[in-house]
Amino acid sequence: MKIAVAGAGYVGLVTGVVFADLGNEVICVDIDPARVDAINKGQSPIYEPGLDELLTRNLEEGRLSATTDLAHAVRESEVIFICVGTPPSETGEPDLRYVDEAAATIGRALNGYKIIVNKSTVPVGTGDRVRRIIEQHRTEPHDFDVVSNPEFLREGSAVHDTLNPDRIVIGADNPRAAMKIVELYAPLERPMLITNLATAEVIKYASNTFLALKISFINAIADLCERTGADVVQVAKAMGYDQRIGHAFLQAGLGFGGSCFPKDVLAFARTVQRYNLDPTLFEQILVINDARPVQFINRIRERLGGLQGRTIGLLGLSFKPNTDDIREARSLEVIRLLLTEGAVVKAYDPVAMPRVQAIYPQVHYCRNAYEVAENADALALITEWNEFRQLNFERIKSLMREPNLFDGRNLYDPQRMRKMGFYYYGVGRAADNGGFGTLL
Repeated sequence: MKIAVAGAGYVGLVTGVVFADLGNEVICVDIDPARVDAINKGQSPIYEPGLDELLTRNLEEGRLSATTDLAHAVRESEVIFICVGTPPSETGEPDLRYVDEAAATIGRALNGYKIIVNKSTVPVGTGDRVRRIIEQHRTEPHDFDVVSNPEFLREGSAVHDTLNPDRIVIGADNPRAAMKIVELYAPLERPMLITNLATAEVIKYASNTFLALKISFINAIADLCERTGADVVQVAKAMGYDQRIGHAFLQAGLGFGGSCFPKDVLAFARTVQRYNLDPTLFEQILVINDARPVQFINRIRERLGGLQGRTIGLLGLSFKPNTDDIREARSLEVIRLLLTEGAVVKAYDPVAMPRVQAIYPQVHYCRNAYEVAENADALALITEWNEFRQLNFERIKSLMREPNLFDGRNLYDPQRMRKMGFYYYGVGRAADNGGFGTLL
């Protein structure tokens, strides 16, 4: 099948490369010439495990190319995926200008029946909007259909998620178009749900908002645990064994960041409000999440008796492991708060330091976790990269000015850290669980 992908960011590039690897002819389109040039040279413009290999293989085998010319890509393709960004506007509503521009270009370039698949995260009703724009801009009465096919990729495992999705949602008002997309995804042999356009659009926002809700919920429980001596890790573990709840997204800590959850929850709240429904539940998800870095810094300040002149080391900067993405990363707010109070900040991240350095050049960027620990008054885990799981904490302790460890992701065992001589703070962790917490 011949496919065009408008937008070569995380979603678009991964989608295009995977479809090419399944045997399709794919043209990736982006407005950034430098990004297009990098893709055509086999240089992935984003950090994503497994992507470089797929990109190189499909370029060499001639199934993948990139261009800045969307109109050309449309004319050469049967199916066009819209994967452009939908950043939040000042009101929190998604800014659909890039979707609109893509739709207008598609309309002008129509040279036969096409299926336009909206993969960008958009509010309910956008499929109809895209249809109207294409109709307004087409110069000849060629037929087309609009499909909603929301993505559920996780940065850091986007290639795996594209090849092994939990489900594939296809929203279409024309069975002909739905079956064409079913055919496209058939090699993956994964569950497919066919709905109308509006239902597919709601599914995406409802899914992300519910996952964000679970994170904020367990963080609210963590606050109660800290006040009462309970341990949120054990609370979450017990809750997770209930099959109606599950273990996923019940990890207390600094909260969520990234390009999806913050903007999607806000966008969903605004959509609910637009239909004269109460958005309070969804707004509170963000209120709880926004408070996490502040509460974390409060704990560090209380322990040190102030932050002025204190050296704080940060482990991890990206919003999650296995990505260099720092959009809405908790590290940015933590750094801002520390610098505002006069702290000296040191940091290390395996891949995200150049991005953060462009925002906070005054931070001291280090080669590894041990360099971060040197002469630090406190060490704070921000992102749970695998390489931080098995650090030599005897060495860490010997390098620090004071052995204060603040675990923003509850990665470490509190009892072990305390036995080694650290002051240990974990989000919602009991000071001493009495040796309990083992599943018998």
